Amino acid sequence: MLLSVIHIKRYCNAALLSVLCFFCLSANAQFFSLKNPNGSQTIPFKLVRNLVVIKLKINNKGPYNFVLDTGVGYMLITEPSLVDSVEVSSKRMVKIHGFGEGNDFEAYITNTLKVDIPGLISNNVSAALFKKDNFGLSDYAGIPIHGLLGYEFFSHLAVKISFPDSTIKVSLPGHMRYYRKAEKIRMSVEDRKPYITANVTFANGFEKQSKLIIDLGAGHCLSMENLDNKNKLQYNFINADLGMGINGRISGTLSRIKEINIGKYKLKDVITAFPDKDTTKQTVPRDGNIGIGLLKKFNVIFDYPNNMLYLKSASGFKRRDEHDMSGLTYYTVHDKAQHIIIDKVEPSSAGSTAGLLKGDEIMMINLYSVVDLSLQQIDDLFKSRDGRPFVLLIYRNNNYLTIHLTLKRRV
Repeated sequence: MLLSVIHIKRYCNAALLSVLCFFCLSANAQFFSLKNPNGSQTIPFKLVRNLVVIKLKINNKGPYNFVLDTGVGYMLITEPSLVDSVEVSSKRMVKIHGFGEGNDFEAYITNTLKVDIPGLISNNVSAALFKKDNFGLSDYAGIPIHGLLGYEFFSHLAVKISFPDSTIKVSLPGHMRYYRKAEKIRMSVEDRKPYITANVTFANGFEKQSKLIIDLGAGHCLSMENLDNKNKLQYNFINADLGMGINGRISGTLSRIKEINIGKYKLKDVITAFPDKDTTKQTVPRDGNIGIGLLKKFNVIFDYPNNMLYLKSASGFKRRDEHDMSGLTYYTVHDKAQHIIIDKVEPSSAGSTAGLLKGDEIMMINLYSVVDLSLQQIDDLFKSRDGRPFVLLIYRNNNYLTIHLTLKRRV
């Protein structure tokens, strides 16, 4: 299982920032407003592999699936086919540089788009539309993903996200019904992204007051970056794939910190990513990143206009977080049916012990066809319980194999 999409955005936004400012941002601000300024609008979403996915239309075409993502400073269209289907009348091509090893890639900077979300009006919203799908979000999510929507959605509104019932409620800040006894946390919006300060206690007892981006589009719980002597701060860590960048996988380690304090809330033994590469290219210095794995323990209200974040513990607040116990990284391929392909098997993991190999196709899990399972359901099965046995039907080299897999907790 891929942990997060945060590293796609880490490099992408830094390079796009100056490009978009120069090419496509007019003097008019880009934002969404309410059709009824005195009311509110409820928008359903689907949580797919820790991605908040909403439906929207562009220039009266769609609907399209977009990830709602506070870690994105500008609207990104990641599905190249939309260059024709949305009938963009004026677009400029730019090359994006600065991704380390590998080739540059190209993006169209669109003119103003008409972005339709129920109850909302888009104002002067433009986007970067990539010529090639460098992200693979659709394969990761198991459903078509067409892009990411960030700052423009949040900048002028109060946005309440309820994970238990999969709804988003938006209103002007003065009309939002805020949670009783919610924790109010001062938030700064810098480089079009939200930041808070939290105290992090590492496994060895070292404490650090940390500036953290609140990233709704990152699948992990917590990522800590720009640290000296990372290994000394971690106990029982494992090497892991932490996500996908423009040029491939981002590597690092996973372990648990002792505690993170966010306002009055204390969360213990939080699974934390430690990327190998630091975020030195970021325009805003930071210490890390809080992702949706942690955020979904709360009901959340983002209030960008007043620089406030509201948190109220949700039903799963005390539930212990678990990481994948199979040691498998997998993705989907769709033709007439869904295919689950193993992309990597971690050494010394349950998958390695069972004899699974890169390129194996998972056909069945405990007599259930993967056609009838979402990737989220498969993720949940492989995180369910240390020692839990599974029988997998595998397709390899034109042969069907029965393989016994016993989950093993790694973090």
